[in-house]
Amino acid sequence: MSPKTSLRENLRLERLLLFDNLKSLVFIIAGISMATIGLKGFLLPNDFLDGGVTGISLMINRLFDIDISISILLINAPFIFLGNKQIGSGFALKTAVAVVVLAITVHYVNFPVITKDPLLISIFGGFFLGAGIGLTMRGRAVIDGTEVLAVAVSRNSSLSVGDFIALFNVLLFITAAFVINLETAMYSMLTYLAASKTVDFIVTGIEEYIGVTIISEHADLIHNAIIENLGMAVTVYKGEGGYGKKGKTTEERKILYSVVTRLEVQKLKLEIEKIDPEAFVIQQTINDTRGGMIKKRPLH
Repeated sequence: MSPKTSLRENLRLERLLLFDNLKSLVFIIAGISMATIGLKGFLLPNDFLDGGVTGISLMINRLFDIDISISILLINAPFIFLGNKQIGSGFALKTAVAVVVLAITVHYVNFPVITKDPLLISIFGGFFLGAGIGLTMRGRAVIDGTEVLAVAVSRNSSLSVGDFIALFNVLLFITAAFVINLETAMYSMLTYLAASKTVDFIVTGIEEYIGVTIISEHADLIHNAIIENLGMAVTVYKGEGGYGKKGKTTEERKILYSVVTRLEVQKLKLEIEKIDPEAFVIQQTINDTRGGMIKKRPLH
């Protein structure tokens, strides 16, 4: 590779990383804004609950009148450390910043109460909060640590991510029915359903894992990058070309396949784009996995 080509490639990679970081920042800011509207405009002033860590924070606020900003920070803190171990330091740093900014905005930003209708509060409060969580996830961070805990538990037990989240929230709503009242718990379930469906829509896919197939002339470089840079498992298939940009071809080629969590798929796509922007990448949603190496290998 000539010096001029190498310089061009370095500039391309720098622009790619800058654009990716700016895109993540925009998603996270939008997510925090939407979550703040959901909390301050719908749920908090009407004493409604949601699922996950946010639901616990709302319950503590209602029962003990503790500022929800404090609860959001304290309850999410352990999940940030867990995310650092399970997903990576970049994810943990973005999540820490997102959680802190959310706590500050919820504490200081005043927002008018939009409605007092319980059904509208449940649906639209859940929608805005779910949109906030989903957009933040698109930025490769979270503002609710439940999903991080679910990924960690699924990697060390027979429970899937979906099973754990469902069990966690069932226990939360049963607790709400006993310590607050049944009506609040029932409306909270509606809020959670609206939020979870919105998250699924924004992140694209209700499933918890994504299967990624990669076809590229630089398969060896991508294969090494997935293993060495990301610590992820990858399977290599041998195939033959068909009809593509260069016409009909029959030469053998390597086809890569990797299964990642939906929190990791953007990082994988970025690594592929660094090496081959024209790689053919196919994403498939997967309901669950068993065996193999879904847990990331420690990087040294």
